[in-house]
Formats: sequence, structure tokens, C-alpha cells
Amino acid sequence: MAKTLKKISDLALFGAAPFFNQPLHVGAPNIGDRQVLLQRINDLLDRRRFTNNGPFVREFEKRLADYLNVKHVIAINNGTIALEIAIRALNLKGEVIVPAMTFVATAHSLQWQQIKPVFCDIDANSYLMDVTQIEKLITPLTTGIIGVHLWARACNVEELQNIAQKYNLKLLFDAAHAFGCTYKGQMIGNFGNVEVFSFHATKFFNTFEGGAVATNDDLLAEKIRLMRNFGFAGKDRVIYIGTNGKMSEIAAAMGLTSFESLDHFIAMNKRNYYLYLQYLRGLNGIKIMEYDNKEQTNYQYIVLRIDERKTKIKRDQLLEILMAENVIARRYFYPGVHRMEPYRSYQPHAGLLLPVTERVVEEVLVLPTGSAIDEQKIAGVCQIISFAIEHAEKITTSLEEHKTKQKMRA
Repeated sequence: MAKTLKKISDLALFGAAPFFNQPLHVGAPNIGDRQVLLQRINDLLDRRRFTNNGPFVREFEKRLADYLNVKHVIAINNGTIALEIAIRALNLKGEVIVPAMTFVATAHSLQWQQIKPVFCDIDANSYLMDVTQIEKLITPLTTGIIGVHLWARACNVEELQNIAQKYNLKLLFDAAHAFGCTYKGQMIGNFGNVEVFSFHATKFFNTFEGGAVATNDDLLAEKIRLMRNFGFAGKDRVIYIGTNGKMSEIAAAMGLTSFESLDHFIAMNKRNYYLYLQYLRGLNGIKIMEYDNKEQTNYQYIVLRIDERKTKIKRDQLLEILMAENVIARRYFYPGVHRMEPYRSYQPHAGLLLPVTERVVEEVLVLPTGSAIDEQKIAGVCQIISFAIEHAEKITTSLEEHKTKQKMRA
């Protein structure tokens, strides 16, 4: 850390040097035992088996299935393709209900297959799909529901299952944020018809790029395995329509290596979470998303909700301050999928049914965590936030004056 903040001219936004010499990113990749990974890479190079359901992929699937206590895990080349394959395997069509508070891939995976995502609002406290709103959105065209386990917090699985059963709908869970988490003591991966994981580099558990589908349905698993490999059932024998969704051997090698450090990664995330909680708790206008200690979680996300009435500084102004100091915080999932294309053109008035989502996307800020940061860096990030709130009125005035001068120069 290069400085201590004493006056607002010490902020990088007003010309001072940044607090951190190197950027601190949300989702900076975790890396397990480098030597073990390199050994695995050498092994696959020696075997010259880079793909096509090689030994590392098969071992990776077995380890995950055992860990999740689920019958089938099918490794896929990324989480989005995993979603698309799962959606097609479930024969979803027409309309599918999803939260607007999610990464755009959840909706794109439907729209890509000419299925209309129907956006549901979220609960103001959990940030998860508001189950009380779902039945209002069901029409004769509805074929399924996609629940999103957001920020390592599980959906209200039982209520979603009850609704799906009542209306004979398929139920899929986007579990991109929830690997290693539980719902009522049972590992996520066991719910609905199928659950989909992402192992993208930004996830605490990564395979460089990758994903997986988990299910206890034997027939569905068999179909998904065919679909990820063009429908091949043996050499020169195609029995089903499919695509290329295979995970590579090098991705599985990274996955196996990451898996061996899983407990370590979670322990670091937990340490970081409680440090942030310690430094920021009690700060006026800052609410930190808390985890349920009764459940197993991966502590992957540090989520702040900014109440500008109390902080006297807007979320986006705070973000601007942090970015200038090389803290690359994120507005997950601004501006809401319903306000992105093509959805805002297809459904221009969707926001009227999403008042909580509309509010939350303007208030949420996600901070860096993971193995790339330590207590000193966390203390620095929190010092910037505390300083900004303590001097909010002066900073806000100076920002407005600074932008007015820039406009006049332009």
C-alpha cells in the first residue's frame, strides 16, 4: 500500500497516486499446487490425449459426483454451454421463468434456443427469486423454471419444487455461484431435474474454463452425455442431435488440482469475509450480505448494499473512487438482465414488474476476495470505503465541481 488517506486530495480520483500499485480484481483466479498441475499437464502431453472424454475428465467427474453425493456429473467445456445443453435435454420451449438478477448467460441460454425468458422479481433480503411472484407469471406457454443460487446462497428449493410439481414444469438450477454449498444440509447439485455449475476462471473453484451438469436422473444424464459429443454413441454411430460441449483434458487437470485445494480456497474466502465484516460492520449505510452459518458455503462473494441516504454518497461514486485506487469492484448484476439487449427491446416494460430488482442493482457492490488478497489489502480497501463515507459531502461536491470543469474544457 502506497499511502494513508488523510484529506480528499489524497484520493487518486483527484490526482494522487493509487492506493494499490496493482489492480485488485473480483474473481482473480485461484491457483492450486502449481507443480502438481504441471505434472498433470506433462502426463497428458506424454499420452497425447487432449480431449474426447480422457482419463482426467473421467476422474474429475467421479470426484465431483462423490463430493456432491450425486449420481451423475457430466463435465462440459463451459457453464453457458452446460446451461444450453441442460435446457435442450429437458425439452424446454415457449416460456421459462428466470430471475432478472443473474448473469446474462442464464437468459441468453434460453433466448439462443428461441425460448422466452420471463423475468421474476427477487426478495429484498435474500436477493433470490421471490417465490410468491412465480405463479402470477405462469401461462399456457410456460414449460419450466430456472432458479439461480446467487452469491453462494441457495434458492428456496422446496417452494420451487412445489410450484414446478403443481404446474407440471421442469425445474433447472443455475448453480454457477454455489459449488460447495448446501441447502438444508444437502449439497447443491441434487435438486430439481438438473443443476448446472460454472468453473470459469473467475469462480473460486475453476478449471481455467469449464462447467458441469449434475443430476440424479439416469436417462437425463445419458441424454446429456450424448448431446455434449455430437450425439455419438460409439465410433461412427450418431443416435441423437448434439454439439461440441466436451471438457478438455487440460481443463480437467486444472479442475483436479483445484479440487485438491478446495478446502484451502474456502478457508481463505471465509477468513476474508470475516475480515471485511470486522472492518466494515457498523459503517453507516453499508450492509454486508451475511451467510447462513447453519449451511455449508464457499464464502465466494463480498457483497455490499449501499444506502446513499445514509452514506451521503452514491454507489457509483463509491465505485469510481475504488476503481481509481485500483480496487476493481463490480456492480453485480447491473443494470439487470431485463435492461440488456435483446430483452429491453422485446420486453420494454419488464421493469414495472421488477421493483426490487430495479432497486437492488443500483445499490449492490461486490469487493475483491480470494487468494489474491490478504489482510493488509482488505484493510486498505476498507480504509478507502470508510474514508469516502466519512468525507462523503466534500467528495460529492468536489466530484461535481471536477466534472463541471471537465465539461467546460471539452
